[in-house]
Amino acid sequence: MTLDFLAPAYPWVKALHLIAVIAWMAGLLYLPRLFVNHYRVPAGGPESTLLDGMERRLIRAIMNPAMIAVWLLGITLVLTPGVVDWRAGWWHVKLVSVIGMTGFHHHLSVNRKAMARGERPRSETYWRAMNEVPTLLMIGIVIMVIVKPF
Repeated sequence: MTLDFLAPAYPWVKALHLIAVIAWMAGLLYLPRLFVNHYRVPAGGPESTLLDGMERRLIRAIMNPAMIAVWLLGITLVLTPGVVDWRAGWWHVKLVSVIGMTGFHHHLSVNRKAMARGERPRSETYWRAMNEVPTLLMIGIVIMVIVKPF
């Protein structure tokens, strides 16, 4: 089966993929900061309730749809004939990094639910450090896609 019909749509798929990546990254960078602020307020108080709602809406309305779009559009891109040289090694690193980003997303989601229940499963310092994870993964992904070092 040939997938040549994907070639004319390639620029549009690539543009939509990049838009979805930007939206997803915004959420992955913002949610840990919300968690840091969440630790500064008492569980069950009005500020905590406000942050619970902000975190829930961020994941459900922005992060989850963006992550799904990133995966679907990314799969469409790699299925487009001539886009990926399957003998090159860069795409393996990119794939592992995107899987890592997805795992981090899941980690945030699980912890958001715990915080909504009034639990504090991690420290404020932990979330300050975790705020750097998506940035490091993004740097690796961009270098792999643009530079293709191997």
